[in-house]
Amino acid sequence: MKKGIHPDYHQVVFQDSSTGFKFMSGSTKTSDETIEWEDGNTYPLIRVEISSDSHPFYTGKQKFTQADGAVDRFNKKYGLTNN
Repeated sequence: MKKGIHPDYHQVVFQDSSTGFKFMSGSTKTSDETIEWEDGNTYPLIRVEISSDSHPFYTGKQKFTQADGAVDRFNKKYGLTNN
């Protein structure tokens, strides 16, 4: 491999902003924020919106932001029933 053309690969802590769940992984991503990890060392902190801790596919819990879906609105508007 050529020297000087690859980004620096290092340990980074990712934090799910909705649940606070943190995990460490290798990444080329950098951040000005840092956090002290369980091993006593300081690592860059990357905040993410979704991780395996909050994603419905992994948790099995569906989070609905809209209580009334498009299908329900259609059925209410046109009076469709399941007879």
